Amino acid sequence: MQFYAVELFKQANALNAQGRDVISLGIGEPDFTAPPQVVETLSRAAKAGLSGYTSPAGLAVLREALALYYKEHFSASVDPNRIVITSGASGALLLAAMALINPGDEVLMPDPSYPANQNFILAAGGVPRLVPSSAQERFQLSAEHVRQNWGPATRGVLIASPSNPTGTTITLEELRELVAEVRQRDGFIIMDEIYLGLYYGNTPRSALTVDDDIVIINSFSKYFHMTGWRLGWLIAPADMVPAIEKMAASLAICAPTLAQHAALTCFEPDVMRIYENRRLSFKQRRDYLLPELERIGLHVPVVPDGAFYIYTDISRYNTNSSEFSHRLLHEASVAAVPGHDFGVAHAGHTLRLSYATGLDRLKEAIGRIELFLNKL
Repeated sequence: MQFYAVELFKQANALNAQGRDVISLGIGEPDFTAPPQVVETLSRAAKAGLSGYTSPAGLAVLREALALYYKEHFSASVDPNRIVITSGASGALLLAAMALINPGDEVLMPDPSYPANQNFILAAGGVPRLVPSSAQERFQLSAEHVRQNWGPATRGVLIASPSNPTGTTITLEELRELVAEVRQRDGFIIMDEIYLGLYYGNTPRSALTVDDDIVIINSFSKYFHMTGWRLGWLIAPADMVPAIEKMAASLAICAPTLAQHAALTCFEPDVMRIYENRRLSFKQRRDYLLPELERIGLHVPVVPDGAFYIYTDISRYNTNSSEFSHRLLHEASVAAVPGHDFGVAHAGHTLRLSYATGLDRLKEAIGRIELFLNKL
């Protein structure tokens, strides 16, 4: 599948190389990087020669740290032996798809949703089926969607909370209803929790608190700001883990070892305080953008309560988001991803804005966008 965000990133880089000052609200990469303590741990591990292969499931001590993290932060009790450390969330999703999907199996996903996730279903021989979801449904898959769209070839669902591109979550009550419908049909549930740490409501809870057999995908990229370190994890039912470990050994041998050693430092109290302060910075950015976007005529149908994305309605100005995005980049030097990236249901009239950049740049971006809109 074509990923417009990547093409947009290339165009923005080309304009920057020509001397244009492009403000990127496009790629979903935090402007924060790993805290100094994490980088220092990596350096010590490298100097100590701790760069050999680990077991396919990853360092036992890191799996134990993640289990404690889930208990303390997300109210979920997880056996460390159910955790497999992977090469990013992509590695986790690949393993989950290979373990659960056979050729021809259909997997339900909401429309809109992150486009690359469909590719993992396709890689396993499956068939992704996007189900249109409305603002009233918080752009999430629902129990009613499962009832209406489950067919003879359907085997499971792939959902995300908080979601990319919308930043919305599934409430625990809605998740319980969805899980009940899927389990009634002997289906599987893969939950993308990559942005769970970047939640702005009350205490976040993992989907594991609803159903312990949900397959969880997560990563050190977003909340922990380690995008290029390529480190993620998978939490699976105990009976799936041996097969997943065998596949992990064959496909990747193990996740990057030095990154695993460094990641242990993420859970130290002083480092966790850094992450919490950064989470509050993201919330501050969201809280600035929401009223400003409404003021300039870009309606936000559902207030995002997680991640660092705002899914906005541009229909007041244009119904071709690709054209709008292209003009916004080349005429106002602001990069934002067109809705065409995330499904067909809302493709023409939506735009995804990432606030993974500093507040000063966001304020400048709003000024540029307002001038651009006033000329339309």
